[in-house]
Amino acid sequence: MNIEDGLARYLVQLAADGRSSHTIAQYRRHARLFASWACDVGHSGVLTDVSHEDIASFLASAQAITRPDGTRKKAGSMNVLRGSLKGFFTYLHEAGYIAANPARLVRRALCGNPPPTTLSDDEQEKLLFTLANAEGPDGRRDSAMIGLMLRAGLRVGSVVALDMDDVDLERAEVRLRTAKGDRPDRVLIPLAVRDQLRRYIGDRTSGPLFVGRSGERLTTRHAQRRLTHQLREAGIDRPASPHTLRHSYATGLYQRTGDVLLVRKALRHRSITSTMVYVRPDAGRLRAALG
Repeated sequence: MNIEDGLARYLVQLAADGRSSHTIAQYRRHARLFASWACDVGHSGVLTDVSHEDIASFLASAQAITRPDGTRKKAGSMNVLRGSLKGFFTYLHEAGYIAANPARLVRRALCGNPPPTTLSDDEQEKLLFTLANAEGPDGRRDSAMIGLMLRAGLRVGSVVALDMDDVDLERAEVRLRTAKGDRPDRVLIPLAVRDQLRRYIGDRTSGPLFVGRSGERLTTRHAQRRLTHQLREAGIDRPASPHTLRHSYATGLYQRTGDVLLVRKALRHRSITSTMVYVRPDAGRLRAALG
């Protein structure tokens, strides 16, 4: 069995395990990068011929450590690649396709997690001011949609999946049917966002919540384009993604409350480890504590 055949079986297993399309695509990309390297160095590509030395040689190669633009990958990105290979070859070994796991010696590099990318307070104020003054159907939609990400911390996939009957304006809540891990949930939203939703919804009662001019549900890609447009209108030049808004929300909530458990609940994290990235010591508070 060659690498591509093994990968095809692994991807089926990942889908059967309920892994997300993004995770599956990442494993596919990383395994094929290894297969490309093996071909370039004259390796047979047969799985039973892959040794732990081959894995080490690949991870030390220019193909593994270099980004498409020629710059060196960050330590965190390399750890993701290592994890992908370990997962792939562990599956092959446990499924009985290879006698030994050639990735058994791979270890993650020790590295600190970088702080989440956020909008500054000034940038958030500029964006919110721009949204508050956005006119027309597109402006009202963008104001409500971006407000749910920036002021309620919702993921973009959950936002664009909302239907009209998922919104409870009286309770200032939205019901998430599509969330990470397929866990349905109800989320409290700020009253300001509730008011934005009310203006946007008007007298509509059914169908997708966020739609384009054709009446079709917005895609995550369209939502990203609209965010980019509104950032440009606000005079914010640097790129930002919908997840930047979620990070901004979580960072601001922690700074205001100092309560990591509250942030965890707001973000609906299963593990508090995911929430700890927002816990950053404040130099001013440290100085006050030291005296």
